[in-house]
Amino acid sequence: MLMTNDDVNTKVPDTGLRIKTEVKAPSGPALASSGGPDIVCRDVNLAYGDNHVLHDISMDIEDRRATAFIGPSGCGKSTLLRCLNRMNDLIDNVRTWGEIRVKGVDINARSTDVIEIRRRVGMVFQKSNPFPKSIYENVVYGLRIAGINDKATLDEACERSLKGAALWDEAKDRLGESGLGLSGGQMQRLCIARAIAVEPEVILMDEPCSALDPIATQRIEELMRGLADRYTIVIVTHNMQQAARVSDYTAFMYLGRVIEFGETGELFVKPRVRATEDYIRGKFG
Repeated sequence: MLMTNDDVNTKVPDTGLRIKTEVKAPSGPALASSGGPDIVCRDVNLAYGDNHVLHDISMDIEDRRATAFIGPSGCGKSTLLRCLNRMNDLIDNVRTWGEIRVKGVDINARSTDVIEIRRRVGMVFQKSNPFPKSIYENVVYGLRIAGINDKATLDEACERSLKGAALWDEAKDRLGESGLGLSGGQMQRLCIARAIAVEPEVILMDEPCSALDPIATQRIEELMRGLADRYTIVIVTHNMQQAARVSDYTAFMYLGRVIEFGETGELFVKPRVRATEDYIRGKFG
């Protein structure tokens, strides 16, 4: 059964929970130093053929803050994330409607340059995916694609990006070695360096720590917190503790809808919606 915005008494299958949808706009001290919403979603819907997956999602994602999407498997977190840089365009028979604006640009408009959108909105995937190239060439790959081949420019971008990804000290003497020779956590940080080399405005992260050990996970979480000072970060995670540690705002999703959205501390400590509270306490999901 699918929820509608007006249906405040829909039962979650197999749990007996009664759902009331409430999307609360972020507020409070964090916004005082923010430049306002970087990403604006209004009535965003997505369907794979006849399968309606995302339903009427409206939210504002703040500039230079970390926002986490949490919820049970299959709730639409990664699908929504991929809407933010039009990665879903690569899937057959997908229809998206509603409005998504990044820095004021309607990314779904026919006139929008999709390649430029993906430069401005970088992405780090669940499984690290370095290219079978040297560490150096992995980092500068996007710049070369953009036609930049000046060695001084590439060298500067490589060092800046590896430092930004907290990988410079470990990789500076190995730049000519294959990126595939790094450890799992290092490869994920290499992918982050590759993403920030082209100077995006937004970085999307889809379960970036799910395949990593606890020590590597801690390094990536520390990195995410540091990156949020310079970039707008949107994270999909199944790990609620991780969302609590790294994000400023959290959206709880269920059945393709945003059930509750607000400041992370408030949402985890005092959720306004019964379903959010029950999910956080592990009663379903």
